[in-house]
Amino acid sequence: MNLRGCYTALVTPFRNSQVCYSTLKELIEEQIQAGIDGLVPVGTTGESPTLTINEHKKVIQTTIETVGNRCTVIAGTGGNSTSEALELTQFAKDAGADATLQVTPYYNKPSQEGLYRHFSKIADGVGLPIVLYNIPGRTGIEIKLETLLDLGKIKCIIAVKEAGGSVDRVSLIKSKSDITVLSGDDMLTLPMISVGAEGVISVASNLIPEEMVTLTHDALSNNFAKARIRHLKLHEIFSVLFVETNPIPIKAALAHLGKINEEYRLPLCCMAKENRDLLIRTINKLQKS
Repeated sequence: MNLRGCYTALVTPFRNSQVCYSTLKELIEEQIQAGIDGLVPVGTTGESPTLTINEHKKVIQTTIETVGNRCTVIAGTGGNSTSEALELTQFAKDAGADATLQVTPYYNKPSQEGLYRHFSKIADGVGLPIVLYNIPGRTGIEIKLETLLDLGKIKCIIAVKEAGGSVDRVSLIKSKSDITVLSGDDMLTLPMISVGAEGVISVASNLIPEEMVTLTHDALSNNFAKARIRHLKLHEIFSVLFVETNPIPIKAALAHLGKINEEYRLPLCCMAKENRDLLIRTINKLQKS
């Protein structure tokens, strides 16, 4: 399969400390109506570390059933335990996911050989298309270029979400491989596409899906003048959505607009007042522009 466009890293809404599946369905419908190319449930933005296995599976299943083949679903099924990642990935495949997002194992900090074995075992064991997720700032370990190139030779490994903040790395990947690259940073969507990325897995599109779809599609159509204007218009919101740890600001933003309850699970908690005030000012400014 070919991945190209704007994919939303969905938040997981809570109500009274439980996953609110009715709100999740409403968010999904809004995304589809905005023309999103795909949805990524239960990734970092979906607070996967604090969901139970059963909740994790139900969020994936609910997303797939609600989407009903109207857009691509890339299910977040990674983990730092290979056996757990295999279990979740097999569930996602059986439920009808189009692909899976596999984060680099965190905390146990495997070697590059360990990374290769981890990802290849999931690819070979399940057979669902895999998007690797390189985010060293979260996991403490990077998928080195040489490892990524070796992994890209495996049939089921079709793409990598690059969230290490380096446009140069995208250039290196594309100069040596035909693996699809998706930006993992909203503010780097435009520059990464300019050197060969095929789109973005976006946090901001939870809040501004139509804007992000348009920016991404303009850039992919080589209409960089229009894409640059939109990028500059949105740059401030891109920045403020990461003033605290994701997904705290994006959930606060959605709650401000009345789309979800502002609930997190510890150790995540509400924003500091000064950061919340900045977020709300930025949202109000964007709505008036």
